[in-house]
Amino acid sequence: MRFHGLLLDIDGVLAVSWEALPGAVEALARLRDEGVPFRLITNTTTKSRADLATTLRGAGFVVADEEIVTAVVATAEHLRMGHPGASVFVLSDGDATADLVGIDLVDVDDADVIVIGGACEEFTYDTMNRIFRRLMDGATLVGMHRNLFWKTADGWELDGGAYLAGLEEAADTRAAICGKPEKTYFDAGLAMLGVEADRAAMVGDDIVNDILGAQAAGLTGILVRTGKFRAGDEARDDGRPDHVLDSFADVPAFLGSP
Repeated sequence: MRFHGLLLDIDGVLAVSWEALPGAVEALARLRDEGVPFRLITNTTTKSRADLATTLRGAGFVVADEEIVTAVVATAEHLRMGHPGASVFVLSDGDATADLVGIDLVDVDDADVIVIGGACEEFTYDTMNRIFRRLMDGATLVGMHRNLFWKTADGWELDGGAYLAGLEEAADTRAAICGKPEKTYFDAGLAMLGVEADRAAMVGDDIVNDILGAQAAGLTGILVRTGKFRAGDEARDDGRPDHVLDSFADVPAFLGSP
């Protein structure tokens, strides 16, 4: 086997809008049957790890809660280690509280730390302006991830990374990022696998956060032409994937090739 373990993105690789992509359920089952260790490493913030596992099982995937590593879980660990006891305001899609146990969650005007997650309708001008004021008064900025956009069944949607970039520029600050493409996030997934980076691969649809981030952490990057993939992603000036496949359904056969 050319790789001793895989890190797999979820949204855009296994599923879109929580509907399994063609052949994805069967491909994941084949990896398990063939003894290929994997972890699902995702910047998705709409669901807790437990809810995400339940949703994936409902879509036909056989996956355990502990096989999923989310940006929210990584953010909680960052807050506990880097900002113990801090008052934290979280702006994100979904309800992140289940994975933020022990974090002192407060209103934006009382926060020492501002956490930006996935974008949603709550990303209003009023809220963003209140966040900006807190940052100007010395609050720390944290991002669950830097995703600029993603693709749903309804089309392209702007994500939290776009707002994060604007806040950084306006407040002259730099956010600590907890999810992909940070090396520490990939390292956490590898630690769960018990596999060294040079013997592992990341399968993703996001050339920047999945592929280039994984390569910087020492993994092989496998880009799939689904989800947010756009023509030209495989030939960018700032970096290229090690391999390109049409979809996750092609991964088992690719791993078995010489």
